[in-house]
Amino acid sequence: MFQKILIANRGEIAVRIIRACKQMGIETVAIYSSADKDSLHVQIADEAVCVGGAKSIDSYLNMENIISAAISKGVEAIHPGFGFLSENSDFSTLCNECGIRFIGPSGKVISKMGNKSKAREIMIEVGVPVVPGSEGALKNINEARELAVKIGFPVLIKASSGGGGRGMRVAYNIDEFNNSYETAKSEAVNAFGDGTMYLEKYIINPKHIEFQILADKYGNTVHLGERDCSIQRRNQKVIEEAPSLIDDKLRKKMGEAAIMASKSVGYENAGTIEFLLKDGLFYFIEMNTRIQVEHPVTEMVTGIDIIKEQINIAAGLELSFKQDDVVLSGHSIECRINAEDPKFDFRPSPGKIGLLHVPSGHGVRFDSFIYTGYQIPPFYDSMLGKVIVHAKTREEAIMKMRATLEELVIDGVKTNQDFCYMILNNSDYVKGSFDTGFISKTIDTLLGYDHYE
Repeated sequence: MFQKILIANRGEIAVRIIRACKQMGIETVAIYSSADKDSLHVQIADEAVCVGGAKSIDSYLNMENIISAAISKGVEAIHPGFGFLSENSDFSTLCNECGIRFIGPSGKVISKMGNKSKAREIMIEVGVPVVPGSEGALKNINEARELAVKIGFPVLIKASSGGGGRGMRVAYNIDEFNNSYETAKSEAVNAFGDGTMYLEKYIINPKHIEFQILADKYGNTVHLGERDCSIQRRNQKVIEEAPSLIDDKLRKKMGEAAIMASKSVGYENAGTIEFLLKDGLFYFIEMNTRIQVEHPVTEMVTGIDIIKEQINIAAGLELSFKQDDVVLSGHSIECRINAEDPKFDFRPSPGKIGLLHVPSGHGVRFDSFIYTGYQIPPFYDSMLGKVIVHAKTREEAIMKMRATLEELVIDGVKTNQDFCYMILNNSDYVKGSFDTGFISKTIDTLLGYDHYE
């Protein structure tokens, strides 16, 4: 087992990883930018190293400085968390070349599955269902336009290296296609440095279902059930839950497809296979070659600590359980609490945390990095933390989440807390009658809460 690990990330995921390491008796090294010197992950790690300025490119994306910090501190492994360098094949390869274990898949596998168009090609080859569209990357806008006409509008234009809803645009007809394509490509170049694009038929208002995968180097691959991530705003997830409302027969079929997808590239460590589900048919859309923001809901219903499993796998240990050992128990819901103002188009709301009161109790969890007096920097993602609950049934989980959100107090910045609360009280959500179009269809009602008047 590793003696010391560097966490190449910030915020709540860095705190989450450090806590898991402490429980495993592993020393931790935090990295931080000049803007994050007072962040919680810096304070609770055994050691901390400043790797650059406030801008991500100068710090959390600065591979040379991060590797230098790792070598100087004598770490054996680096956990990348999510975002930043977590799906960067060059960084994974560089770590291994420097004799440092990257807690995640190899650079070769990240290149295959982290690139959405390449992943799509592979899934077509092995027979995993995919949304109709291009077989791989598009050569140019003319090829893209011809294919769009062939498969029929609306179409979804996506960046091969995209993520988090960036580099993605819908074109509903030929007249708006060129502008949608160029806008998506420009955004992809700016966000990821890669303007490679591909095309899919746009499936209107499907369910977004994803399967959590764990795979060791001995060929053992299991899935930990699925999460429903359909509650999204502009392709950004807001509320996730596990399990979804699919039946056991479909769960088995989708789970087998997820394992097939993972094994097809010799995947190792934790990953997520994402599907769209519409009218009983499911389609592979991408694989996330890292831990996901929403991993806690899977942990709550399986009792498996995914971060610890990641570390064990990277250390060369064999999975200690088989697929038949994975049992889903109860229901879990997660709300992402962001520093943003729903009244003004969810504009980011950095500032100083005043009073902070975090609810607790049986089946209540709050993964965060904030504390009273902490100054939220304006340079990074607006997520402050995640509220997670677990109960015997979905109905009980909804009630528990409502009560938890009612008690949670984060003073000093605007948040989407009441927005999440309104979703939890929406009758269609309670009935399970929702898809990826839920927020766009109900936004006026959700923002009608007194808090926003």
